[in-house]
Amino acid sequence: MPTFNSEEERAAWALAEALTEQARTMMRQAEAALETWKTGKEMNRLRCERKGISASDAEIRWAASANSKNALTDNSFHVGLATMYYGAATASYSRALYLRSRGGYR
Repeated sequence: MPTFNSEEERAAWALAEALTEQARTMMRQAEAALETWKTGKEMNRLRCERKGISASDAEIRWAASANSKNALTDNSFHVGLATMYYGAATASYSRALYLRSRGGYR
C-alpha cells in the first residue's frame, strides 16, 4: 500500500481496495455459475446419450431447462455486478491519484 499525503487520499484508496475485493467476489460467483452450467450440460448430454437421444436434442433440452437458464442468469448477473464494482474501484483509484497529484503542488 502506498504512503498517503492526506486522510482523504487514504479513504479514497481504501474504498477502491474494498470495491476491488467485492468485484473479485462477484467474479468468483460468476465463475461458479458458469461451472454449474458446464457440469449440468455435460451430465445432461451423458444422460441423453444413455437414453439414445441425439447430441443436438440433448443440447436443446439442456438449453430449455430451468437449471440451465438459472445458471446463465446467475453468471450474467454476477458479471454485471463485477463490472460495476470494478468501474467504481477505478474511479476511486483515480480520485486517490488525483488527490495525491494535487497535494504535491501545495
